[in-house]
Amino acid sequence: MVIYADRINSLPPYLFAAIDKAKGEMMRKGVDVIDLSIGDPDLPTPSHIVEAMRKAVGNPTRHRYPSYEGMLSFRKAASAWYKKTMNVDLNPENEVLTLIGSKEGLAHIPLGFLNPGDISLVPDPAYPVYNIGSILADGKPFKMPLLSENDFLPDLDTIPARIARKAKIMFINYPNNPTSAIASIRFFEDVVDFANENEIIVIHDNAYSEMTHDGYKAPSFLNVNGANDVGIEVHSLSKTYNMTGWRIGFAVGNPEILAGLGKVKTNVDSGAFEAVQDAGIAALTGQQECVHNMNKIYTERRDALIAGLKRLGLPVKKPKATFYVWVPINGDASDFAKMLLEKAGIVATPGIGFGEFGEGYVRFALTQSVARINEAVERMHKLDI
Repeated sequence: MVIYADRINSLPPYLFAAIDKAKGEMMRKGVDVIDLSIGDPDLPTPSHIVEAMRKAVGNPTRHRYPSYEGMLSFRKAASAWYKKTMNVDLNPENEVLTLIGSKEGLAHIPLGFLNPGDISLVPDPAYPVYNIGSILADGKPFKMPLLSENDFLPDLDTIPARIARKAKIMFINYPNNPTSAIASIRFFEDVVDFANENEIIVIHDNAYSEMTHDGYKAPSFLNVNGANDVGIEVHSLSKTYNMTGWRIGFAVGNPEILAGLGKVKTNVDSGAFEAVQDAGIAALTGQQECVHNMNKIYTERRDALIAGLKRLGLPVKKPKATFYVWVPINGDASDFAKMLLEKAGIVATPGIGFGEFGEGYVRFALTQSVARINEAVERMHKLDI
């Protein structure tokens, strides 16, 4: 008999694995499924990035173990991209760390900073890895509710003083998954003040910074004075350049925090494949028209879905960032998502899967063409939602 560790038994089922299973069952029944659930871009990786990878794979020097912290050339490219895109100065030697995708880094961070029983401040609803990584490090996640009345920002004043004093790390994520909410510089300033007052490390997941609409420009947490003293920012090439399967990202900011994460990584992984890093350099240093073109497509899809949902009478707001639409619904979100799948062949993500404060919402991802989105809306109309 196999007996799992308590930390494994305490983990919830991984949300997207369950969605994949339900979707597969419907497809085996011959249903034409329209998948609007998982944030996996359907658009291809730009050709100049693919060509750089093709060339790099043929270089035998790239076939050996990579460096743990990542190639200096990749870290220099990330540093230059941050200066150009975010107006943030970084030393590529010690303020940039290569990741095997941002998920890997986010999951490993708690191992470097939480002792058993230590508290991590985790938004709810949120990308599940913040909570899961804390549990795997034997930490105790404390939920920071993201509520509509607070524009889906955590209310730092409601965190009990005793919790704040014991907390070691805080996760934040703007533009936000799943709510698509945005944050201002003022909010980041409040986070820096809170972190200084309570000696907390801040981890800002900034995976969606370049996925914006209607002229909106998302700020970096590191744009705030003092942010580098208390935290780091994690970025991924997955969404910006349609590279989800490539597994490449980076963390930037406070050198000591990055060193702690790096120490974990040197003991559990062997670094990112250097050919993928070469492709990442091509992405970060090449022309950025591909990013602008991608955003135009997602904006068109967003507008099509929003228009359709409003015709259904759903009180949905037009997001300024990400490729998600966070939709309030009446009743149980899981039942609503199940009804969409079984009666209309539409896969959406129930908000409860992102945490208890996601109840009453469903997340749609803009990962289908406008034509397919319009088809999904028509199917929902026939259900008389």
